[in-house]
Amino acid sequence: MTAIFETGGKQYKVSEGDIVYIEKLDVSEGDTVAFDKVLAIVDGENSRFGTPYLDGTKVEANVVKNGKGKKIIVFKHKRRKNYKRRQGHRQPYTKVQITSITG
Repeated sequence: MTAIFETGGKQYKVSEGDIVYIEKLDVSEGDTVAFDKVLAIVDGENSRFGTPYLDGTKVEANVVKNGKGKKIIVFKHKRRKNYKRRQGHRQPYTKVQITSITG
């Protein structure tokens, strides 16, 4: 059984047991989180699609870790104007493991 759910402005396709890196949530490690914005559920021949979301369905997950991604460098430069800016960025994320898909 696979499900497509939405969180943090992005959509994720998951099945039970998957580990997914999602946008940072305000939860601590070891907590359980439920996603109720489920767009679709596919179970073999049975497929259900919401308009836009399915009622009475949810995806539950355990929070494994909160962290930051690898550093990227943002470099701005304008030629002949003596303008250079170098800035680093690390995107925060929440690592979750999908435990159940109900609905």
